[in-house]
Amino acid sequence: MKTAWVLAGLLAIAGAEERTWQLKPGTAPVDNPLKGLVPYAEPVEGRFPHSMEFFYLPLSAVVKGPGKQDWTELDRKLDGIAGRGHQAVFRLHMEYPGQSGVIPSHLVDAGLKVHRYLNTNTAPFPPQEVETPDYEDPRLRTLLAEFIAALGKRYDGDPRIGFITAGLLGTWGEWHTYPRNDLFASKAVQREVMDAYEKAFKVTPVLLRYPAGKGHGTYEANDTRPFGYHDDSFAWATLDTGRKEDAWFFIPSLHAAGAAERWKTRPIGGEIRPEAWGKVFDDPAAPPVQDFRRCVEETRASWLMDSGMFREQATPERYERAVAAVRRMGYDFRVTTVSMEDRRIKVTLVNQGVAPFYHPWKVVFRVLDDKGRPLGEDLPSEHSVQGLLPAVPVTWEQTLGGTSESGGSPRVLMQIRNPLKGGAPVRFANASQDADADGWLTLTPGD
Repeated sequence: MKTAWVLAGLLAIAGAEERTWQLKPGTAPVDNPLKGLVPYAEPVEGRFPHSMEFFYLPLSAVVKGPGKQDWTELDRKLDGIAGRGHQAVFRLHMEYPGQSGVIPSHLVDAGLKVHRYLNTNTAPFPPQEVETPDYEDPRLRTLLAEFIAALGKRYDGDPRIGFITAGLLGTWGEWHTYPRNDLFASKAVQREVMDAYEKAFKVTPVLLRYPAGKGHGTYEANDTRPFGYHDDSFAWATLDTGRKEDAWFFIPSLHAAGAAERWKTRPIGGEIRPEAWGKVFDDPAAPPVQDFRRCVEETRASWLMDSGMFREQATPERYERAVAAVRRMGYDFRVTTVSMEDRRIKVTLVNQGVAPFYHPWKVVFRVLDDKGRPLGEDLPSEHSVQGLLPAVPVTWEQTLGGTSESGGSPRVLMQIRNPLKGGAPVRFANASQDADADGWLTLTPGD
C-alpha cells in the first residue's frame, strides 16, 4: 500500500473554491469509551452497554515486602478487561469489611498495629468485621509513598486504564473509617498520599473521594490539586438539600471546597448508592433516591459504578429510561459543519454533553475510493478531543495531501482513535457515523 495519500478526484468534491456543508445529527452509543455505567469486572454480558469495568484489589496482592511489588494479579485483571475491549477503573485498599489479610503481611509481622472491630457502616448489607491499620505508623507511610511511585512509573498512561480512584486509605479505600472516625489517617498522611499521586501520575486521571478546601475539619485541602472526585453515594447523597445535617453531600461539599468548576479539567465519577441500584431509573424514583438526570447535570459525572443494571435483566421500560439518562453522562461529540478546498478539510464540532473528554486521544483521517477501499494509509493528526468543553464549538483544519491519479469521488472519514488494542473508538452523534466503515465518521456528502 502506498504511504502517500492518493486523493483520486478530490477536486470533484471540493471544486476550486471552498465548499461547506452540514452533517446531519444522530445518536451516539450509550457505551462510548470512558463514560457511562461501570459494572464490576466480568459482568454478565447483555445486561447493559458499557465500555469500562471496575475492580478492587487489596494492597497485599501487590506489595510482598519492603520495596517489593508483584504486579501479576493487577496485570491479570487489566489484561482480562482489555481483552473484552474495555478500559478499567480500579482501587487498591487496605481495609474491607469481611476481608482479612489485605494489609501487607510484612508490616503486620513487623509490629504494625491493626484495629479489628465490627463495622456497622455496611448498609444495606449486614455488619462485618474490618481491620484498620495504624495509618500514622512511619513504616506504613513510607510504604505508601514508595508504592504509589512504583504504581505511577509502571501504569501512568497505560491504555488499559481509564481512571484510578486513589483508595489506600479508609474502609473500601474510600477515605473514611466511619463510624470509627478516630482511626482515620491524619491530614499529614493524606498529604503524603496526595503528594505521591500528584508526582506519579501525569496522564491517567486519579480521583479522590471527598472535596476539601483549606480548614476542613477532617480532610487535607485538595481544592488546588490535579485530581478529580468520585461521589460514591450518587443519587442518594448528591444534591444539596439545604439541610445542615446533609452538608457532607457531594454538591454542597464541592461548593464548600471551592471546587465546583473542577469538572472542567478533572473528571467526576463515582458509584450509584447501593440503596438506589435499579430504582434510580424508575419514573419517578421513590425518595430518598434523588433525580438521576439532575445529579448528572449538577455533578457533570462522566462515569458511575453500578450493579443495579447488571445484577439482573432490567424491564424494557427501565432499560430504555436508563439508556436515555446514561447517554447524558460525560462528553457527547457532534460534527456540525465540514468544508473543503483543494486538499484541505475543515471540521467544526461541538461537545453537546455535560463534561469534557479527559484523555489525550488523537484524531485520524482516512480517504476511501469510490469502491470503499482506503487510499493510502490513515493520516494521523495533532488534533485531540481532550478538554473540549460543552457548548464551545471548535474547528480543526487538516491538509490531506496527495495527488489525483484517476476519476471517481473519494470519501473522507474521521475517527477518534482508542489507544487500547481492540478498544472501540469514540463515536459521534451524527447520522453518518459508521456509514462507510465501522468506527469511522463519514465527513463528505454522498453522491
